[in-house]
Amino acid sequence: MFLNSLNKKSPAAIPFKFVLSGVMLALFLSACKPATENADEAEKQPNDPNVVELSKLLQEQVKLATVGKSDIREILRVPGSIQVDDQRVARIGASVTGRITDIDVMLGQDVKQGQVLATLNSTELAQNQLLYIKAWQQIALQTKAVERARQLLEADVIGAAELQRREAELSSAQADLYTAKEQLHVLGMSDQAIAQIAKSGQMRSYSSVYARLAGTVISRKVNLGQVVQPAEELFIVADLSRVWAVAEVPEQQAELVQEGEDVDIEIPALSNRKFTGKLIFVGDVVNPLTRTVTVRTDLVNTDHTIKPDMLVSMLVQSKAIAQIAVPRRAVVRENDKDHVFVEIAPNKFRMREIELGTEYQEFVAVTAGLDEGEKIVAEGAFHLNNERKRKELE
Repeated sequence: MFLNSLNKKSPAAIPFKFVLSGVMLALFLSACKPATENADEAEKQPNDPNVVELSKLLQEQVKLATVGKSDIREILRVPGSIQVDDQRVARIGASVTGRITDIDVMLGQDVKQGQVLATLNSTELAQNQLLYIKAWQQIALQTKAVERARQLLEADVIGAAELQRREAELSSAQADLYTAKEQLHVLGMSDQAIAQIAKSGQMRSYSSVYARLAGTVISRKVNLGQVVQPAEELFIVADLSRVWAVAEVPEQQAELVQEGEDVDIEIPALSNRKFTGKLIFVGDVVNPLTRTVTVRTDLVNTDHTIKPDMLVSMLVQSKAIAQIAVPRRAVVRENDKDHVFVEIAPNKFRMREIELGTEYQEFVAVTAGLDEGEKIVAEGAFHLNNERKRKELE
């Protein structure tokens, strides 16, 4: 019975074997399943849309460059105006007090140096001419008196003291003549005119106002019959073949400008026509009211197109400052933002957003997004961006 009982199959033995086999199979399948699923998931993961790998064709179309620093000059735009050159302007007045009898020029008229601008009648001039005539006549009398005294001294009629007295009177008369002549010079008379008065013995009470340089009459403040004083300004004559553009630079930016730098001048009244010059002056003091520093440039104006007091915009180049910069052609504009392609592996590049600063010549400063020493696509970035967009559509 014991043997029979051993030969009989136990009802519980069969299920146990199947269960064991099932467990082992499940473990095997579970061990294999994750590897397959991971591979499938890896294949389903999308590629980085900002990464581009260069094909052989693209490799021929791009050029790389290492990011470094370049000298960047900022362009400062400051308002200003046109002014006459102080060295080419004459403020002209009368040399004597008198009444205007003639005006020979009009506002805006071109005049030559020495040309008569106006004429006035002066009692003061007549009085000084009379003093000169009297001094000249006194010289003649005193000269004859000295000559007569010398003859009398030789004849032993008078003593030496009398001759010395008369010589002293002649010296005094000569001093009076010199003083009277110099006063006439101050009142605007030339040596030729003074000599004519001495010769004729007649006074000429008319005085002329002359142009002291060749140029244009840009101001006239006199009318017929007006009584004028020597301190009054009657005319302003300016040589407008060269003018100044003057502007005020904020004191915070004053250190960025220096004499000799190139300057562009835009004049709105002339359809924003641009003129080029150089800074000839940078002020040494700050205006306490406006907190600005005066700068000035010299402009050629042979055709007189530029008029005094015209408003201008002065574009001043600052001194060079070393900044991280990239070529303009390296920058790609996408979604209203600036990007460059940065090398992440051989022939593989990622489009990276950057922030740009000042543009200067062929370069633009980078204020954020790039480090010195990184490699970027300097030429051909446009082709890389087209390739990136093409892959996005696949």
